[in-house]
Amino acid sequence: METFHHNFKNIFDSKREDNAAVAVASAAASAAPVHPTRWILNSKGKTLSGKTIVLGVTGSIAAVETVKLARELIRYGANVYAVMSDAACRIIHKDALHYATGNPVIANLTGRVEHVEFFGSKGIADLFLIAPATANTVSKIAAGIDDTPVTTFATTAIGEGKKVMLVPAMHESMYRHPQVLENFKTLKSWGVDVIGPRFEEGIAKIADNDEIVLRVLRALGSHSLDGKSVFITSGSTAESIDPIRLLTNRASGKTGTALAKEAYIRGANVYLFHRFQSPMAHLPHFQEIYTESVSDMISAVIAQIALCDAPAFGKNILISAAAISDYTVEKSQSKIKSNESELTLTLKPAKKLIEEACYTDPNIFIVGFKAETGVSYQKLIDVAAEKIESGVADLVVANDVLEKGIGTNENDVFVVTKEYLTHQDLKTVIPISGNKSQIASDLLDLIQKYSQDEKSADSKIQMTNPIIDSDSDTILYSGSVLDSDSDSGSDSDLDSDSILNYDSDSGSDSDLDSDSILNYDSDSGSDSNPDSDSVLDSDSILNYDSDSGSGSGPDSDSVLDSDSILNYDSDSGSGSGPDSGPDSGPDSVSSFKTSDTNQNIRRKPVQMRGRIFKRK
Repeated sequence: METFHHNFKNIFDSKREDNAAVAVASAAASAAPVHPTRWILNSKGKTLSGKTIVLGVTGSIAAVETVKLARELIRYGANVYAVMSDAACRIIHKDALHYATGNPVIANLTGRVEHVEFFGSKGIADLFLIAPATANTVSKIAAGIDDTPVTTFATTAIGEGKKVMLVPAMHESMYRHPQVLENFKTLKSWGVDVIGPRFEEGIAKIADNDEIVLRVLRALGSHSLDGKSVFITSGSTAESIDPIRLLTNRASGKTGTALAKEAYIRGANVYLFHRFQSPMAHLPHFQEIYTESVSDMISAVIAQIALCDAPAFGKNILISAAAISDYTVEKSQSKIKSNESELTLTLKPAKKLIEEACYTDPNIFIVGFKAETGVSYQKLIDVAAEKIESGVADLVVANDVLEKGIGTNENDVFVVTKEYLTHQDLKTVIPISGNKSQIASDLLDLIQKYSQDEKSADSKIQMTNPIIDSDSDTILYSGSVLDSDSDSGSDSDLDSDSILNYDSDSGSDSDLDSDSILNYDSDSGSDSNPDSDSVLDSDSILNYDSDSGSGSGPDSDSVLDSDSILNYDSDSGSGSGPDSGPDSGPDSVSSFKTSDTNQNIRRKPVQMRGRIFKRK
């Protein structure tokens, strides 16, 4: 027993000594000096937190830019190491990059076999970024020659399948050499990304650090928006009063630009619509579309949404951050004389972009913005919630711009979601404050969360056997929507990709025509001419002609151009076709009634892949 107690005491004392040693080591570590470069770690974000980047520097004069480049990568959380060729050491001193990275510089390979330590099968590095990359270095890497620390690192990284990015810098004549160009093609075929160059003064100059950092952030970021298209409107629109004067507002576009940058970093295909210029416009997977007026912006956004495919999972996203004009003005073709004592401008209400987007792609996730001035917090939230309740937005960002927001770098915004409509509780409203880059990041987090939480349309709308019944409600399902209100007794809600040409002429056969088009002709009397001349210009279009009396012919002049929605009201009575008068709704909705009645079209909510849009 005495021996047991003696042994137990030894074990306890030993563990206590070990714990004490750990505590001393921990205290020593915490007291150890930190390289000053580490003080800026994560100061701009944490996208690169936990990532190790090796910066390869070669013998171009552009090597002087790498000090700033290294520090900018650190600001986003990266741990950066530099490896230099002999030629690079003659342009920039090793100590400069030691200071910039906070880590010792590798200028010679030693017994540590540093290239394997970083890029071998168990290497710790995530990216080899060669900036600047000379023609000599590019050609050696393409030929598998590794006679400098930089080329040896490159050979190892490429061989192991690690991420490699090159940023060329050389005279343009060297860049244009056929073999050098061929070498770039070879490297790209191996999966190496080439950033730049930009051509100025006969030189293929190194890309700007901002562009390099953006490309790195996208390459090593979350990829949470991969495969998705994100459409962002930004800044102000401007309505021309005459060839010189504009009617516009104070919006700067800073929020929209910050959102575009954040979406790009997360892997999205970004489309930025504004009347300014963006330094990101030339980036791959980034498209800048110039739009000046509200009409320009709506047309451009709708056209681009229609062109983009739906992602493999989730939804495409529209962020309507622009301060779009609520009114338009008729432009004078010549300068309005300035000596007039009084000038009156007639303003007309403009269309709403997010409403038009609903018609074009009912499945798109829409983020609206609502700016107010001098209203109560409750009123601000309620006004924002109205956009969600009406079905034109899935999430709304609200703020009072009386004190800050427009043109400022800092802002306070409030994010309203469908949870507020459900619970009517202000605690569900999400406040975001800070600089606009931080707001963009936090807002994209929320957009991703709520767009992923929403169920797909197919899970919200279910059908077993699609049946056409002229005496009862008819429901067809998939991409587009028909709100049909027929006074003769049938209500039809179509949400369909199905292909159907329906012709009911006292027993005549029905045909199947073309993709996503429904051509319906129902005449209970004689029909001297079939509907073969009707023009259907778009997927998911319905041309419907219903005459309960004798008809002289089809509605062959009817052209329906919309991709999505048709509202139809049919009255039982004799008539020759739909009314050719002006539409009562937006351009993307064809609204019409038969010619023998002057009744207003009866409207009701239409379900578009889970969105309920209440037409006004």
